[in-house]
Amino acid sequence: MFNEELIAAKVAARNAGKILMKYYKSEDNKVKMKGIDNPVTIADNEADEYLSDFLIGEFPNDGWLSEETVDTEERLSKDRVWIVDPLDGTKEFIEGIPHFSVSIAMVYDGHPVVGVIYNPATNEMFSCQKGKGVYLNGNKVNASQKTNLLDASITVSRSEVKRKEWEPYRNDFKSINPIGSVAYKLALVSSGNYDIFTTIAPKNEWDICAGNCIINEAGGKLIDLNGAPRLYNQDDTLITPGLIAGDSIAVDKTFAVLKR
Repeated sequence: MFNEELIAAKVAARNAGKILMKYYKSEDNKVKMKGIDNPVTIADNEADEYLSDFLIGEFPNDGWLSEETVDTEERLSKDRVWIVDPLDGTKEFIEGIPHFSVSIAMVYDGHPVVGVIYNPATNEMFSCQKGKGVYLNGNKVNASQKTNLLDASITVSRSEVKRKEWEPYRNDFKSINPIGSVAYKLALVSSGNYDIFTTIAPKNEWDICAGNCIINEAGGKLIDLNGAPRLYNQDDTLITPGLIAGDSIAVDKTFAVLKR
């Protein structure tokens, strides 16, 4: 049903990835600060411009929401909206750590129906459309089905680990693994590389929308730390207080641990 959109999203992600790699570990990648601890680079902006030109060029009636494009209310009246982060994991990108990604989702009536997450540094392309499963570089993958948290590896934010926010939970999981890029973490959970994704900090729709689609299609679920799923293309794009994704039973058990 959304095959054309999926093909376009994969082409767009790969080409945006080429833009990012042009600046990766390059002196030309100028960095500015959008806010406290919130950098943006030439690579972010150039990839964003390419993605909006290409995707809205292909689907001119669709809405647009991206981290690097000034938001307008116009998208709220659309039933089809692209939700994009041209470079998720900007800090890792700047530091030369290969944990960053292009994240592209298409939402229909509030629900993500196409998801593409591409890490150009590792050449990993995770993609899905609603009802068709998840593919990593063309091979079908599934989320882990581990339900015992003591056997489960959990992937979390590098900054949350630096702030020692996961110390109280060291004995609740088999391992706690800090990785950059929210989208990339969600993709790694969708393919069973890790069992659970959690963040205890608020995230924006563009951070997680493609990942939400991919987790759903991999047989898992994503909830916020109030226990609710997300409907997308909201007026307020911030999801608070945080998120959990993975196998449904493991997600519910992790939710209970964090609510303790």
